[in-house]
Amino acid sequence: MQCTRFGGPEVLELADVAEPIAGEGQLLVTVSAAGVNFADTSRIAGSYRPAPELPFVPGTEVVGRTAEGRRVLAPIFGGGGFAERAVVDAADAVDVPVAVGDAEALALLVQGLTAWHVLKSSARVSAGETVVVNAAAGGVGSLAVQLAKHFGARRVIATASTEAKRDLALALGADVAVSGHADGYADRVLDANDGRPVDVVLDSIGGNVFSAGLDVLANFGRLVTFGNASREGRAPVDPGELADGNKTVSGFWLRPALTVPGAYAEPLTEMFGLVAARTLKPLVAAAYPLADARRAFEDLLARATTGKITLLPG
Repeated sequence: MQCTRFGGPEVLELADVAEPIAGEGQLLVTVSAAGVNFADTSRIAGSYRPAPELPFVPGTEVVGRTAEGRRVLAPIFGGGGFAERAVVDAADAVDVPVAVGDAEALALLVQGLTAWHVLKSSARVSAGETVVVNAAAGGVGSLAVQLAKHFGARRVIATASTEAKRDLALALGADVAVSGHADGYADRVLDANDGRPVDVVLDSIGGNVFSAGLDVLANFGRLVTFGNASREGRAPVDPGELADGNKTVSGFWLRPALTVPGAYAEPLTEMFGLVAARTLKPLVAAAYPLADARRAFEDLLARATTGKITLLPG
């Protein structure tokens, strides 16, 4: 699938292009499945930073086989994954166990690593703590609910916009699930924790929900912001207010996190083991033929899917 112009799903066009050539330190992969992320909608719209040069092949995560038969998962931050073959950096190729499906592996690459790092690297969650996961039915949130319990959280409070999404969060292991709407957020979260403030809030919503999350933090509580789905802008933070409650606000973005030694292949491999043991269950949505990429993007934008969306070139 190629983009020759910026816009919505309509700019995705099936095209024959030259097969990519692997250079030094790279691998040519026959793609079995490519992951679709919400960030891909920004890339094809031209609003992602930095904007790709036209024409380009979208797709930043693939599972496939090398010429030697290795089944690998790898990111392609420069794009090129929505294709029958793609070139990946050899250092980024992680072997996928037989017990882990293509879509499950793809769900762990961006969403899984994000959930892992916001809990472990940013929030530094400890056993016995209380963790609030906003947007708990989403790709990152659904994995964060499960990983928080795996890391020993005493109570996981999920927030989500609908009853169905809250039921899903409970099925994934959340102890309590409440509405994530900004109005009344603090009261609902505190009630869910027996009237006590919480230790950690994971927030990808931003805006008024971000501000409400600060209000529920306990002494030495931590809020990690890693998105702005509300599109309400970045809420100001008063350092004095943070000092008064010994609170911490930290931001997270996956790209620079992956440059830290031990931050990429090691957590991925551990999560592969959890998936193989069925301790961790990534949400998997429908798989679409590559030729139906437009429909996949339309369904994503309409929030008509739950779980990892994949494109199948074969």
